[in-house]
Amino acid sequence: MDQTKNSTVRTRFAPSPTGFIHLGNIRSALYPWAFARRAGGTFILRIEDTDVERSTQAAVDVILEGMAWLGLDLDEGPFYQMQRMDRYREVIAQMLADGLAYPCYMSPEELDTLRDEQRIRGEKPRYDGRWRPEEGKQLPPPPAGVKPVVRFKNPTTGSVIWEDAVKGRVEIANQELDDLIIARPDGTPTYNFCVVVDDIDMRITHVIRGDDHVNNTPRQMNILRALGYTPPIYAHLPTVLDQNGEKMSKRNGAMSVMQYQSDGYLPEAMLNYLARLGWSHGDDEIFSREQLVAWFDLEHLGKSPAQYDPDKLKWLNQHYIKHADDARLAELVQPFLLALEVDWTQGPALIDVVALLKDRAATLKELAEAALIFYRTPEPQPDEMTQYLTEPVRIALAELTQNLSTVEWARPQINAVLKAVLQAHGLKMPQLAMPLRLLVAGTTHTPSIDAVLELFGRATVLARLASFTHS
Repeated sequence: MDQTKNSTVRTRFAPSPTGFIHLGNIRSALYPWAFARRAGGTFILRIEDTDVERSTQAAVDVILEGMAWLGLDLDEGPFYQMQRMDRYREVIAQMLADGLAYPCYMSPEELDTLRDEQRIRGEKPRYDGRWRPEEGKQLPPPPAGVKPVVRFKNPTTGSVIWEDAVKGRVEIANQELDDLIIARPDGTPTYNFCVVVDDIDMRITHVIRGDDHVNNTPRQMNILRALGYTPPIYAHLPTVLDQNGEKMSKRNGAMSVMQYQSDGYLPEAMLNYLARLGWSHGDDEIFSREQLVAWFDLEHLGKSPAQYDPDKLKWLNQHYIKHADDARLAELVQPFLLALEVDWTQGPALIDVVALLKDRAATLKELAEAALIFYRTPEPQPDEMTQYLTEPVRIALAELTQNLSTVEWARPQINAVLKAVLQAHGLKMPQLAMPLRLLVAGTTHTPSIDAVLELFGRATVLARLASFTHS
């Protein structure tokens, strides 16, 4: 059965706002977004902000900015867990009333001592169920002045089994799971419990998330079933590795998604790259947002960790810049020119400049830096002037200046004048083009010289050549 052709599909991205969002994080938004879009379903953003000490509004803003930049539009949300505390407490109260959960008065110190004893015996550290009510079991009276935690009454027999869309069949024995704390002594609910209630209330059908959550899944599934709900379909994505083969993280130097925007990457290149960072459609390397949505499925998610490759990302970005609309590029490159303190209104039209230069640029920042030659007075290096401006070249340049003053100012005609001067003086194109570049643009690194001259305009070219010939 093709589960993507189902309008009831509801997916979610549920980040914790405790820092910036890197490529590994945002991939966990892209895949559920693409899955929901293909299905004509619903994509939901849920902010899991119960870690009050570490959660910040700034981190929430970065999440929203990153998603907006990549075009990962929401159908519902963002929902904030801290705004749903009454709902969580309501469910906990009902679970206590129904015997699905119970108060536990074991102190943290007692639990630490128990775990130390278990380690010494070579056992797995775990809560021993001493406050769990069982038929025929006599519980001690609650200690005075102690606020209990609330624990979920986990099944003690059988196994939790699910068919993971990435990992295949996963089976965890319930004996491996102790009774999870679902509320702290002050009554605040815990992460795994909140996730379950949210997934129920938001009618989540598919949970697509990192495989660091695999250990949470059996606990969440048991709570879901205890509350009378069928668990969603799970797809646990292998981690994203950095260039050194380590798990991508802030600690290991991973960059914020928004840093890529600041560095001059296009969102469509990032989206394309992220999609291939753990999913494939045959051998296709380059595809549009529309193709991703049309093709995306869970069957082709990778089972092995994907490794970040900055060279591959830059190659993709160069492709998208090369094929981008010139008017859009001109608009996108303006903030980078502002950062370089460039006034692009004093010179050739920016749209024409980016059209000429975009084939050579891997980022918008590189494109802005390349455009500088058209908006700044050239300052050729003396050693380069000495190298390229030989006496035969000086004579040829004087004739070229004269001929350029009357020619129709268009690239084919400029090219014809260049060739005529070369032939008349027995020079090769580089012998004339390199000093021309130096004098007009201030650098020997430019696109084709006839295209560069055309863009500078007759007045600027003649003025710069005249200042040389008269010096």
